[in-house]
Amino acid sequence: MQNQTPLFPGFHLQTLRRKPRSAQQIFADKIHQLKQKSFSQLGECLGKFIPEKFLQPAKSGQHSRQRLFSKHNTFWAFFSQILDADGGCKEVVRKIQATSAMKGKTLPSSSTAAYCQARHKLSSDTLTSILAHTTQQLQSTSSPEMFHKRRVVVVDGTGVSMPDTKRNQEIWPQQALQKPGCGFPQAAICACFCLHTGAMLSYELGNKKSHELPMLRKQWDTFRSGDIFLGDKGFCSFYDVHSFKERGVDSVITLARRKPVSAAEAVKVLGKDDVLVHWKRPSQSKTPYSNWHELPEDLLLRQIKVTIDQPGFRSTSFYIITTLLDATKYPADDIADLYFQRWQVELNFRDLKTTLGMDILRCKSPEMVRKEIIMYFIAYNCLRSLIIEAATKNKIDHQRLSFKATLQALRQWEPLINQTKNIAANLYQLMNNLHDAIAKNIVLNRPGRSEPRAVKRRPKPYRLLTSPRHEMVVEPHRGKKHTKQA
Repeated sequence: MQNQTPLFPGFHLQTLRRKPRSAQQIFADKIHQLKQKSFSQLGECLGKFIPEKFLQPAKSGQHSRQRLFSKHNTFWAFFSQILDADGGCKEVVRKIQATSAMKGKTLPSSSTAAYCQARHKLSSDTLTSILAHTTQQLQSTSSPEMFHKRRVVVVDGTGVSMPDTKRNQEIWPQQALQKPGCGFPQAAICACFCLHTGAMLSYELGNKKSHELPMLRKQWDTFRSGDIFLGDKGFCSFYDVHSFKERGVDSVITLARRKPVSAAEAVKVLGKDDVLVHWKRPSQSKTPYSNWHELPEDLLLRQIKVTIDQPGFRSTSFYIITTLLDATKYPADDIADLYFQRWQVELNFRDLKTTLGMDILRCKSPEMVRKEIIMYFIAYNCLRSLIIEAATKNKIDHQRLSFKATLQALRQWEPLINQTKNIAANLYQLMNNLHDAIAKNIVLNRPGRSEPRAVKRRPKPYRLLTSPRHEMVVEPHRGKKHTKQA
């Protein structure tokens, strides 16, 4: 058939027209293009913990365009930075360049400026919502190890340091004994963990002047009726024990700032070293309670003396105060064993600070410091979720699996996951292999193990910085004897 439109070949001819694509094909092409622009596929294997709905582009303003550092890419780059052993921004940029080269794309710039600017645009509310979602996902997993079918929330505090900048020093000042320019800003964190799943439920950030009790009071909404609050002697307070009881939450804490009550002075003797006592309301308090005298005159509590006969422990005996008054339902040995498990919160902080590297933060502004802390908690909860998945699949107690081995496995699996050609065909198999690798790293059960709190490796014999770095002058040949030249 002769073409009647030589300038527009096939424009009007049905025989030369291409078959129009369906809406499903057009949508599939757009999805493929978006995946090609995504440098990290961690979101596909961790999507059940961090849904894609939290990382959708904004309708307008920041992160509204689908660029290299989109909202999705920036979040997972930040997430990958937390997982990396190096933890630097340059490491993330190199990873982006390697992924771009693998996909045949143009290599982006080696500068970290674009990534840092995109990371700064991440909304704190978005990160907080993601953290809350990971917490809910972990809490939805049933744990047969619950204490009498009740959730136990263990609380403790810790400290972190950050780069020495003026803005950081204004909010989190360094120790008063240190000279300006010779220390680092110190922040205090009070966090609530689920004892059975290890999930980070909530946290509060303060400075060196922030006590753990006021920071805990800001997290009361974390507790549900029927929970058990587990804490050390720093949380021994008449006001807080009463407030938790009003909320339907029982407390198990160590006795502090009060003398133990003898059996002769007790209200009732429940057993050996197990008595019911009356706590009288203190005459004065610095709590923000509107009317201190409206509190009850006394509280009926249970006092249990725990004797430690195992070598290696610093204490030989201590007293537990609890609102679990039923000795038949809650025997003294069970409560003592529950308090012994309080050490798990110290291991959780060790996983965060030592294994993940949260002990020394990297960001130089208060806004980014807060975002960095949230990202550490998000990564921690995701790793805990992987551990529980691997344990459930292989029918192993999840508390016996190594957190550090899980982090190492995810670090080595990430390059394989990021290969687009493997995602469609082998992602399911890769995740199964990852779960199997995690389940094979079982921590040996060594109850009562005690190690001295001492460091074997000696530090380098460098002088301490006693003045700002730009003012301090290092003496030549310090500490060495030199003979006079003839």
